[in-house]
Amino acid sequence: MILFELKCASDHRFEAWFRDGAAYDAQAAAGTISCPLCGDTKVGKAPMAPRIAKRLRDPAEPAKAVAPTPVGAADDKAAALQAEVLRQLGELKRAVEENCDYVGDRFAEEARRIHYGETDPRGIYGEASDGEVAELKEEGVTIHRIPWLPRTNS
Repeated sequence: MILFELKCASDHRFEAWFRDGAAYDAQAAAGTISCPLCGDTKVGKAPMAPRIAKRLRDPAEPAKAVAPTPVGAADDKAAALQAEVLRQLGELKRAVEENCDYVGDRFAEEARRIHYGETDPRGIYGEASDGEVAELKEEGVTIHRIPWLPRTNS
């Protein structure tokens, strides 16, 4: 496994784990990596410092505890803001899942049916391509994109 620091076009920085460098390259080329803050799929590697061991430790020597590096006030504010945004996005996701119907990849079709009065109005959510979203907006269908956070085990 390898950890990369990534950033989106809006310069949001985040970390992600990959099986290897090739796995990152494949996922980045397919556009399956998205920014957890804004949902942007135009993501690239951010400059990061390599983690290089200074010397090999003698197995008989006990491991030394490493004190965490103090984080500056600006980093604390950014981390707190990021945590709050992620919390609010999690609440939004729960509310959408509890109150709306999941229509999967039929989202564009169902949104049109609702817009043109072919079915009863209701809240829906699902997936739509960039092209489908553009077409819906051209037709005057009101939709909103939400950065969808992946499920966590916690």
